[in-house]
Order: sequence, then structure tokens, then C-alpha cells
Amino acid sequence: MKAKVLLLSLMMAANGFAQGVIDVHSHIITPEFVYSLENEGRLLDEGFPLPKYNVKNHLKWMDEAGVQTSVLTLAAPQPSSAEVVRQTNEDAARIKKEHPDRFLFCAALPLPDVNAAIREAIYSLDTLKADGIKLATNIGGQYLGAPELDTLFSVLNERKAVVILHPHRPEPVNKQVMQQTPLAMQEYLSETTRAVSNMISRNLLARYNNIKVVVPHCGAYLPLAIPRMKSLTPVMQANKMVGEIDYEANLRALYYDLAGAHSPEVIRMLLTITTPDHLLYGSDYPYVAPQVLKQSLARMKDYLSKEPDLAPFREMILWKNAKWLFDQSEEKPSAETTATNMIVRIAEIEVFPQYLEEYLAKPISST
Repeated sequence: MKAKVLLLSLMMAANGFAQGVIDVHSHIITPEFVYSLENEGRLLDEGFPLPKYNVKNHLKWMDEAGVQTSVLTLAAPQPSSAEVVRQTNEDAARIKKEHPDRFLFCAALPLPDVNAAIREAIYSLDTLKADGIKLATNIGGQYLGAPELDTLFSVLNERKAVVILHPHRPEPVNKQVMQQTPLAMQEYLSETTRAVSNMISRNLLARYNNIKVVVPHCGAYLPLAIPRMKSLTPVMQANKMVGEIDYEANLRALYYDLAGAHSPEVIRMLLTITTPDHLLYGSDYPYVAPQVLKQSLARMKDYLSKEPDLAPFREMILWKNAKWLFDQSEEKPSAETTATNMIVRIAEIEVFPQYLEEYLAKPISST
């Protein structure tokens, strides 16, 4: 006997299609932060002026773009004053409290003073209820992965912290090179790759495996750097230049925001070193004009809907992965189950009951 079956496995509400985007890459720039840099003559330390910031405009852009929640982190450069770092963290905590569900924040730390950084991390995570920690690629030449930072990473590991990275000006810096090619155009990508490679070469994220690290700007050069590191590791180990490196464990700790020059091609390149459940949306607000960011997000939504190999992961990238990362009370999104749940079969068709299971298991054509 025939059964007339309407098969519709696009689970709109259950899969969260009404959920707003979560932006894991945005910056807080307070008047006190700007004032402190101005007093030190450091406003142009990064080679370009700081944009103006206020919460009202940030919320306006979020509402217009369809961003539900933004994760705030302190912009570069690093303040010299631990008091300014503390005040910025408290300001971010206040913004989060005043706008529930709209903001999270990752606290800045007063590095290179490791002991002060540990105290601030404990205060921020335990008292201010920070959602994570923001770390610069380097502060005054102290790069992530440096042995003196192991005690800090031990504290972050105990608290299962999420760490958001951001490139800062390299130290020491060749000022002539920086003038010819501004930091944001190239060196920021080198800085990010340098810092993450340094952590991997010391097996840091495998040793402190409760920490999850968000790498900015589409992973920088890591899709190129990691295969090279892997290929050269045996030679370096034979010459006693590096120790044991558990690449699988290190890479498992890394997540990647898509702020900057995202595209289907960039995402596919990232998927050579990670999996779809490690990709996150990022805007870089307020460093890019709101209208440009709005158009960029719309373009991302469009190609994540139309590209057959990426469409199953649209909601994961736009919000599900970030939601899990900052609230691990729920089950982690799975690329496998998401691909199954997001298959669209909208057709009123005739199916014999004995063939229904086989039909549902059949791959869906993209045409």
C-alpha cells in the first residue's frame, strides 16, 4: 500500500533559524583607555588611529545587521597601566550587566607582569564573571608560548578558560617596514601565525588542554604554516630543537573567527586544518564602517546558504559554535548531525513504506 508522505526535515525553529548571529570579534575602546594612550604618546602605536566607540552605536549596528550577541575585547595597543586594564574590564562587565544577552566580554590582562596578570585573570573570571580572557600575540616582546607564561596558562587551564587572541605590533619592530606596509595589511597575520606556532612548538595547548583559543582573522597563515611545521618536526626533534608536539591535541584547542577577508575559498582552506564546529563569525567592530560590516555579513549568509558543501554548517558558523564555546552546558554542535538535520526535502511524494528508510538515507543532490 502506498503512503503519501510529506517529507520536511528542515527543522526551522528547532535548529535555531530565528537565532541571531554571535560575533566573537569586537572591541571595546573606552575614553580612559584612549586618554591613557594619549598621555603616553602611544595613540599611533599600531600605525593607525583608534576608532571612536560607544555602546549605543554598537547596539544600533548589531540590531541592523542581525547580530544578537557581541563578545567585547580590549583593542590594541596594550595599556601600560594595570589600573587602566582593571577599569576596562570593569566597564566591560558593566556593559554586559546592563545589556543581558547582547554582550559577553573577555578580560584583558596587565602583561608582561605575569603575577599581576594572574591576579587580574582570577579577579575577572571569578568576580567579574568574564566569559574568557583576551591575550595579545606579544606584549613588549613577550610572545605567547614563552616559558614564563606557563604559570598563567596553568591558572587559565584550571578555570577551563576561553582565550581570544589578537595581534599587536611585533616587538622589536622595523618601523620602516611598518610604514611601507601598514600592520593591519600583513604583519598582523604574521603576528598571529607567529604566536600560535610558538604555542604549538612548545606543545602548550596539549599540556593545558582545558583551554580553548580563538584565532582571529580567518586563521592568518596557519593553513600554510601548520603543514610545514609538521613536515619539519622530525628534523627539528633529531637536532633537539623542539620536543614532543601533539599536533592533534594542539589543533583541537584552536577555533577560528572569520573577521576580515572571509570567503568560501578561505573557509575551505581553514577546513584543511580544522573542522566546521571550530569556525566562528567575527566582525572586527568598530574598526570597519558599520555599513561595510553589514554588507559583509549579508554576503557571508548568502554564500553559506548557496554553497552546497558549506550550507550544512551555516548556523554552526553564525551562532551555534560560539554559543557552545561560551556556554558548554549544551551538547557540542556536530558537523555530522548538522549535515543530516539541515538536509532539505520539501516535496509531496509517493513513497512505499518499505522504501522510506532507504529514501531518507539517500544523499541529496545539490541541483
